[in-house]
Amino acid sequence: MIVRFTLLLSFFFLSIACGTGQGPRFLDNSQSTTLLTHEEKERLIAEVKAKYETLLGNRGFSGQILIAKNGEVIFEDYKGYSNFSDKTAIIPETPIHLASISKTFTGMAALKLWEQDKLDLKAPVTKYLANFPYTDVTIEQLLSHRSGLPDYTYFMESHQYKTIKVKNRRGRWVKKLQLIKSETPFRQGLYNNQDVLDYMVSKRPAPAAKPDRVFKYCNTNFVILALIIEKISGQDFPTYMAETLFKPLKMDNTFIFSAKSIDKYTPSYNARMVPYRIEKYDCIYGDKNVYSTARDMYLWDKALTEGTYIKASTLEMAFQPQSPTNKYYHNYGLGWRILAKPNEERLVYHNGWWHGNNTVFTRLISESATIIILGNKFNKSIYKGKEIASVFTGKVDTTSLVE
Repeated sequence: MIVRFTLLLSFFFLSIACGTGQGPRFLDNSQSTTLLTHEEKERLIAEVKAKYETLLGNRGFSGQILIAKNGEVIFEDYKGYSNFSDKTAIIPETPIHLASISKTFTGMAALKLWEQDKLDLKAPVTKYLANFPYTDVTIEQLLSHRSGLPDYTYFMESHQYKTIKVKNRRGRWVKKLQLIKSETPFRQGLYNNQDVLDYMVSKRPAPAAKPDRVFKYCNTNFVILALIIEKISGQDFPTYMAETLFKPLKMDNTFIFSAKSIDKYTPSYNARMVPYRIEKYDCIYGDKNVYSTARDMYLWDKALTEGTYIKASTLEMAFQPQSPTNKYYHNYGLGWRILAKPNEERLVYHNGWWHGNNTVFTRLISESATIIILGNKFNKSIYKGKEIASVFTGKVDTTSLVE
């Protein structure tokens, strides 16, 4: 990889000939007050590259990585294929499914409506979706995963299993899946957000917990948030997000996948490079289904840092832990995961997984550093990418983040 920096009109151009050997120059227009010196930049580039090659670059990585510090991109690389059959290379403009990182967009869009006095965080969901059957659940509880709602990926299954322990022929206890429920699917074809709500209204699946009792990460929360945003805005969620967030921030290669954009479906791959075909949950959004690039995610990071999408005070509110601290110091704010260890920098992040996509979006607030890793072929080493943070903190990173 060749990295060249050229000073021109006080802006730094970062040009990197990456794993694919493709991609135009990337202009960084950051207005950071603490620019890196040439020596600092060269040291960071060398250390980040070494970490990356050890963790991912030499471990079958297929995807995109971008690392920024003090508002400057210091490293990016693009490896692998968006289509392994015809060897279409991944380039900077290749959108990759963000999986649960999508929740950061849904959450911040909800807080934007709150800033505009169009959404009451303390109000029950029934204020916006009158037939919602869980009357005590609030908007804030959706955002913080304290609603106690069941997860649609389980309750909408026509076949449900539980894990039991049985003795095998050798007399050893082993785990086995046992079918506990089999019924006709709720409807044929691909499910959408309204189907999730309709199922909950008609069948009222049992809650996982009472509202505001415990933290339970649940995809249903952000599916319902997307429906609420549609109700308030009068637009479908993909259109609303494109017009109010992606286009204003010039995230030109970012979109929300839905049944209307089925022609854009690009399969991800398992570790053996077998593609995932589209399935019944693939058109549900809010909890997932934002497709983006590392460079567009950097623009999202900058918008958050510079307060050009929501106010700094609103973002700080979103970063406040909403649940009691557990022994691993993991927590959740409003749309963001948080790692808050005593006497250490608070780390704000969100990871993602869906089919073969696994992704990392880590923001070291005090260090003004960001780690973005998007993969389209499942690779568990992607989640170790947070260890690159040690380059900026000077501390060996041994903490695992929640996927």
